[in-house]
Amino acid sequence: MVELTKAEEQVMQVLWDLEEAFVKNIVEKFPEPRPAYNTVSTIVRILEKKNVVKHKAFGRTHMYSPIISKEEYTKQTADNLLNKYFSGSMEQMLSFFVKEKNISVNELEKIMKKIEKL
Repeated sequence: MVELTKAEEQVMQVLWDLEEAFVKNIVEKFPEPRPAYNTVSTIVRILEKKNVVKHKAFGRTHMYSPIISKEEYTKQTADNLLNKYFSGSMEQMLSFFVKEKNISVNELEKIMKKIEKL
């Protein structure tokens, strides 16, 4: 399981949306105030070392793209959350979110219908 920092996840969100990009393109997708070019460049290189991003060289510049899909990372993160904080119990995790997020009966019914369709 690859664990990413908040900043690394923010860069990955942009890369997943763009599919491939130069650092300049990534910076442009951030809301104001945008992070510095050098900051994003450093984060992208860290992501490359973590084997979640790869690059193609174009002279002295690089185009980056994700190696891991957003869906794959989401699954790994959810599995980690389930195992790390809820001892692998889906019932405990769902109970926690129902309690903490004040999910209505209507929302629970919608969730149950989606589960039944699986």
